[in-house]
Amino acid sequence: MFEIFAEYPYLITIIWLLIIGIAAAIIERLVTRWLKRLTEKTEWPPDVENGLILMARLIILVGALIAILHVGGVPTDILVSLSALGGAAIGFASTRTVGNLIAGFYLLIARPFHVGDYVKIDGTEGVVQEITINYAKILTPKNTVVSISTQRILDKEITNYRFKGEESNLYCYGFELSFDHSLPTEKLEELLDKVIGRYAEMLPKKPEYQATKLTRLDRSYIFYIYVENPKDIFILQPKIMREIIQAWEKAKAANQ
Repeated sequence: MFEIFAEYPYLITIIWLLIIGIAAAIIERLVTRWLKRLTEKTEWPPDVENGLILMARLIILVGALIAILHVGGVPTDILVSLSALGGAAIGFASTRTVGNLIAGFYLLIARPFHVGDYVKIDGTEGVVQEITINYAKILTPKNTVVSISTQRILDKEITNYRFKGEESNLYCYGFELSFDHSLPTEKLEELLDKVIGRYAEMLPKKPEYQATKLTRLDRSYIFYIYVENPKDIFILQPKIMREIIQAWEKAKAANQ
């Protein structure tokens, strides 16, 4: 038997190539199954599963190619150089993609917000429609969907309007209004109480307000509304704001 290998030395190379190919196929199948089970348990979205499987397959493929070149007699120093060059080329070509991938994994693990939350990210606010590896899709009050890259999200301040942590089923949204000094504070706050009082029974928690700033020219108040469905903010915020302004303008005109 060994005489055959001595007579045909290339048979050893062929056998090693077959072993490498079979081993790579088995490892790829085992890793793919493990990753699918992992994503099912963690309930990660499909694109996370696809991204992990793609990365695993790429690593296995690169490892198999290096092993094949080594069996083929390519010197170690050349293998190291080719590996470094290939890795640099792949990294340079996919810097943004890899960055988004890492950022996406971070968001899925850290979970600063969930699908359905009302958030504000880099000046864009609305209801989170979808979170993927590359983007978070936000439905805005203008009924448009804005996609923000996950890499960009990590560099920005995130405001989640969920009230008192993730366990709460309420969302607290605040907006600020300023009023001049044409009405006494007592009368102004009386009309504010009247307006927000109309929503006491309509909402799960009565709206609130508090003074935030007082200057020579005006007074500022921040108003808080509480909802269970974050999309209600789209309707309630402009409605309450309009009623407050109308009541204030009416009282101011009557006071003149």
